[in-house]
Amino acid sequence: MAVIKTKVDLINLLEGASIIEESISIKKEISIIAARNKKGEIKCFPAVEMEFNQTANLVEMLICPAAITETIEKKAKELATLIISKLNFIGLLAVEMFVDTNNKIWINEMAPRPHNSGHHTIESVITSQYEQLLRAIFNFPLGTTHLKIPAVMINLLGEQGYEGKVKYEGLTEAMAIEGAKIHLYGKKTTKPFRKMGHVTILSHTIEDAKYQAELVKQKIKIKS
Repeated sequence: MAVIKTKVDLINLLEGASIIEESISIKKEISIIAARNKKGEIKCFPAVEMEFNQTANLVEMLICPAAITETIEKKAKELATLIISKLNFIGLLAVEMFVDTNNKIWINEMAPRPHNSGHHTIESVITSQYEQLLRAIFNFPLGTTHLKIPAVMINLLGEQGYEGKVKYEGLTEAMAIEGAKIHLYGKKTTKPFRKMGHVTILSHTIEDAKYQAELVKQKIKIKS
């Protein structure tokens, strides 16, 4: 992929045929996880907002509920519902979307599985994405996707400059932070920006959850 802003940038074009797409001004990225069973019942989880680590281009913080209008959320859920229906898909489908500065929604990518943008549902939603997947596969009634409490999730990434057998710092201190739920993935080795786990922080306000999330980030370090 090449970004062309001026004539000078034309030297960056790739060889061979290319698809040219108009550049859009992105306000934020959101995700909707839709579930569908064999009967055709569909339920969507609340929209989440994603903030990225600019160096690694990985999700660093996930916020639920997303700071979007009811109109945008409704439209996003309608798009996810339409896609999973047209695909005749059974299971979970994560649909990532961009919201531009004109509040237009653009489909970014899809993942047919439990997704990083749904990990917070383990604690924050009445039916987690994992339970919902089983309900969909076995053609059971889908569970309610009502949000119990606002949540912020952060990915635990390997520190830069460290590679090898993993060592965790600050786990005990982070456990003392109110509302913090730590999940480690059991990976034996680390490397820079490798996803090693996640922490979901629950609170009655997003502002407080974000504050607590920053404390967790300061305390947990993944080294070798």
